[in-house]
Amino acid sequence: MVAFVLVPLGFVTGLLMAPMAAPYTGDVPRRRRLLMAATTAAVYGLLGWRAGLSPVLPALLYLATVGTVLAFIDMRVKRLPDRFTLPSYGIAAVLLGAAAPFAGDGLSRAEHAVIGMAALFAIYAVQAFAVPSGIGLGDVKLSGVLGLCLGWFGQTAWVTGLLLTYLLGGCAAIAIMVVRRSRKGEFPFGPCMLAGTLVAVLAAAG
Repeated sequence: MVAFVLVPLGFVTGLLMAPMAAPYTGDVPRRRRLLMAATTAAVYGLLGWRAGLSPVLPALLYLATVGTVLAFIDMRVKRLPDRFTLPSYGIAAVLLGAAAPFAGDGLSRAEHAVIGMAALFAIYAVQAFAVPSGIGLGDVKLSGVLGLCLGWFGQTAWVTGLLLTYLLGGCAAIAIMVVRRSRKGEFPFGPCMLAGTLVAVLAAAG
């Protein structure tokens, strides 16, 4: 029931959010706006199906909304703007904090969320320092937000999200290498991070 309500809400939200990509990607044509709306609707529906009316749902819907915009921007211009990543730390933290009193083991979940944020940020920051050509600063900034969400659901979800991210990234890199017939060339890693997190959350939220 929740999923059926969230799908149209996600579609409308996606339509309203789509123009926010324009400063980074240029004009957002109608076809792309509809695709962003459909993607947001699908993610909203999946989250509603798995999480139901749980206290953490608002935080997940927020991340779904911002994540969709970020994914489309990254795929177009290989960039994850600070305008979306940095405020998400505070907004996601507030929404998860508001959920804590109403969730089972809420205080423990909140603590795990903070630990998950710090740990995932550290992993990406070290990688960016060690191999600057392999990962961008936008990915590092996004990682903490995703770690916050994954940490809420516990260690298994956190590890699953991390592994899925690199698995998807590896598959994407191989596919691009085959198409381009070259090992050179960057590709947007943000969508892999977001997809890996989504799958891990869906697995943990049920």
